[in-house]
Amino acid sequence: MIEVRKIESKKDIKKFVQFQMDLYKDNTYFVPPIIKDELAIFDPDKNQVFKNADCWLFLAYKENKIVGRVAALINHIEIDEQKKSKMRIGWLDMIDDIEVTKALLNEVQKIGQEKQLEFMEGPVGFSNMDKAGLLIKGFEELSTMITWYNHAYYKEHMEQLGYVKATEWVEFKFKTPNPIPDKINRFADIIAQRYRLKSLRFKTTKEILPYVDQMFNLLNKTYSNLVSFVPIQEYQIELYKNKYLPFINPDFVELVVDESGKLVGFTITMPSFSKALQKANGKLFPFGFIHLLRAKKKNTDAAFYLIGIEPEYQGKGVTAMIFRNIIQNFMNYDITNCETNPELEDNLAVQASWKNYDPTLHKRRRTYRKDL
Repeated sequence: MIEVRKIESKKDIKKFVQFQMDLYKDNTYFVPPIIKDELAIFDPDKNQVFKNADCWLFLAYKENKIVGRVAALINHIEIDEQKKSKMRIGWLDMIDDIEVTKALLNEVQKIGQEKQLEFMEGPVGFSNMDKAGLLIKGFEELSTMITWYNHAYYKEHMEQLGYVKATEWVEFKFKTPNPIPDKINRFADIIAQRYRLKSLRFKTTKEILPYVDQMFNLLNKTYSNLVSFVPIQEYQIELYKNKYLPFINPDFVELVVDESGKLVGFTITMPSFSKALQKANGKLFPFGFIHLLRAKKKNTDAAFYLIGIEPEYQGKGVTAMIFRNIIQNFMNYDITNCETNPELEDNLAVQASWKNYDPTLHKRRRTYRKDL
């Protein structure tokens, strides 16, 4: 018999976070999160998203053993301001037993119906800055620090339970071009001169801090027209600063400004921390931080995490300036393998950015929805 329990205590939330670690402990491709960071996500004192969101956490038990978890989420900005009647399904993990999946999702469904929402969708987080999507292709590819990993049966369970495709993302990998193609260099120079743009370089992470708010504002502008987008709130920015800035190498950040100094484009890339996080196994101490520091300084792999372009400059070649300098830095660091972050499958403009690098589509992920 399957029993689903609503949880609230810190002790049970630790079990909620730990379940994923236990489920994938012997999996070669799973990348564990930092447990401390995961716990902070569900702590209203540490995560300001609770100013505009509600969260219910559930654990499924079978024979007194934890066999699944799920979070039911409501983002009130989405409901009240954007008029999107969506119940969010988050942090969904379970053993290969469709009855467990059904029992967990039924709890989310009950809340959605009680709140008179129209549909439920997931897996997603509280906002677009959180992880999202079931992996449906690339089960034998190493995961990243900003994506969820899951077994193939998750997709089978969702579809058997009547959930249908909502949103899909694609991810690419490619080799770092060496040398940089002449046409990229020429085009980057032309764009810089035509629009009087210049690139900014940084020696320390501290030098980047004054631009962080502008970068998040630019992200809101860049993706505001996407159906699934929920604007990033000012009070959420501090959380993301604390969570990701320690991982950033200033040489892997590229900003482009106009002649007045206004930010018109940026990208944040990082050396891959996947293998380091596997070694850390969820803990920074006593030795986890050492693995992360080593990965930050010496690596053969890198990932594109965020990119934002001012709407009036989209489609005008600003990405050529950004990518030229980033790729040069990759060459300086002996980075030979690149991976993109998840991109909406119909976002052809972004995907066109990689066409000169002979990319391979190696992962797909998808959210599923069901009417309430």
